[in-house]
Amino acid sequence: MTPNAASGPSRRKFLTSTAAVTAAVAGGMPLLSACGGGSDGGSRDGTTSGKDAEKLLPAYVAGNVVTPDIPSKNGSAVGFTGKLDLAGLKTSVPKKLGKGGRVTVMSPFWGSPPKEDNAYYRAMNDLIGVDVVWQNQDGNTYDQKLGAVLASSKVPDVVVVPGWNMTGKIPSAIIGKFADLGPYLSGDAVKEYPNLAAIPTDAWQRSLFGGKLRGLPMPSSYVTSIVPLYRQDIFEKEGYQVPRSCDEFMTLAKEATSARAKRWACLDMKWTAFNAFGVLSGNEKSLGWNQADGKLVHRVETDEYLEALEWTRKLFAAGVVHPDARLGKSNAADPGPKFAAGEFLIYNQDMSQWWSRTAEQATQNPEFRIWGMDIFGHDGGTPTLWAQNPAGIFAFVNKKASESVIRDVLAVANVTAAPYGTKEYMATNYGVEGTHYTVENGVPTKTEQGNIDVMNAYVMVASPAATIAHPDFPEVAKGQVEWQQRMGAFTKKSTFYGMQIVEPARWTNLANDFEQLEDDVVRGRKKISDMQQAVSDWRSKGGDKLRDWYRKLLDENGTAAS
Repeated sequence: MTPNAASGPSRRKFLTSTAAVTAAVAGGMPLLSACGGGSDGGSRDGTTSGKDAEKLLPAYVAGNVVTPDIPSKNGSAVGFTGKLDLAGLKTSVPKKLGKGGRVTVMSPFWGSPPKEDNAYYRAMNDLIGVDVVWQNQDGNTYDQKLGAVLASSKVPDVVVVPGWNMTGKIPSAIIGKFADLGPYLSGDAVKEYPNLAAIPTDAWQRSLFGGKLRGLPMPSSYVTSIVPLYRQDIFEKEGYQVPRSCDEFMTLAKEATSARAKRWACLDMKWTAFNAFGVLSGNEKSLGWNQADGKLVHRVETDEYLEALEWTRKLFAAGVVHPDARLGKSNAADPGPKFAAGEFLIYNQDMSQWWSRTAEQATQNPEFRIWGMDIFGHDGGTPTLWAQNPAGIFAFVNKKASESVIRDVLAVANVTAAPYGTKEYMATNYGVEGTHYTVENGVPTKTEQGNIDVMNAYVMVASPAATIAHPDFPEVAKGQVEWQQRMGAFTKKSTFYGMQIVEPARWTNLANDFEQLEDDVVRGRKKISDMQQAVSDWRSKGGDKLRDWYRKLLDENGTAAS
């Protein structure tokens, strides 16, 4: 995911988060995306919200097949902390809804695609009653393939589009090439597909393109996914206290750093600084705008933005940041080995690394303990956090598809959106027991064949509400969900939260250089005054006109945030 990553990580997060790869966070990936969408009347830019959106959205019917151990609160994922009981798995799809048709799906794929007729694909197709044929494409160059396919007359039945690929002409192609699913899903129609009805309304709101319900979403928590992760075992051994302000963090960082001992306090903490100072989200263009006192303000225009950069610059200047971070961009390299070696004690990354680092070190480094630090307000008060969008990957159905094909696609989605603790979830995320995974002491483990076959495939069509489940490390699952709940209590929704927006193409690249400039400023290569000048240039080159465009959008559509 190479989005505007000024406040978050890149597409590596998808690889480490998806249950299809790590069996970690299933359907709960807070994925970053660029803007995409459209307004009523087929316009190629704009959005759909308010009463117009209400008429298009599916009715929400909470699932009752499985009860999570930790329910969602303050926008958190639901959590499961118990061991997995295969004999007690529930059934969420009692009868096949597929009618035996053939459906082609084009989707991004990271890694080596499995053989077409593998045991996982066969089992899933039999379970659903649909012959799904995968046209996997290299995820790293997917935008190029996507553009070529959407410009052609040979569009597969289903095309998966990650939000970070919704740039250039692709949003317009989505509106022109893909079907309106409203007749099948809007209002009570969705009740024919109970697992789709249980997808949160916010995620469906994100699936409105060109005034129609076109996307099948992969929902996520709206709470920030960037966690300040720290070595809890070393903190306890050294008697360090978890900081509750920026000043406390600096004091701790200086105490913990010893270049002679090859130990530094942290990596680049820019993303945490943005959260500590209450800077609007940089995950997506529309989230960078917010109305305050009747005026639309962009994140780069705020005092908080400059203050966060200045505090991060001071960390670098104090010599408490690991040398690797001084050389690179924001947390670009894999921090795992040096974090495990104790070369630095704190770094900010996607929440999925809370589990993945724990799992990596469980046998080789039993004293290793990683935990998530609560985000602090810069002055020691409560933080002001800003919501991420609640869905970031979408599957679309070809506009030329027959009703039978659309029904078969929805049958697929109704299975892949099954909740954790069901037979359908296990089939989607783990494959066939014995062939693709084994279960010991309630913990499912992929086999070698499972790691080949059961990769990022069916989960791309649709997913359940954000879910965190780690039967191997239930304390981590509990910690992650409770962290989201605590941080969710301080999370606000900015003016354009949840709205699928396409900015006019002439301003698409307006803010492209800010991330690099941020990195240069915090490393001392540029000055705060350089950023102030860049903001002034941004305004004159189109930022003020873009503000006017957003103002008109807001006046016409209202806000989806509540």
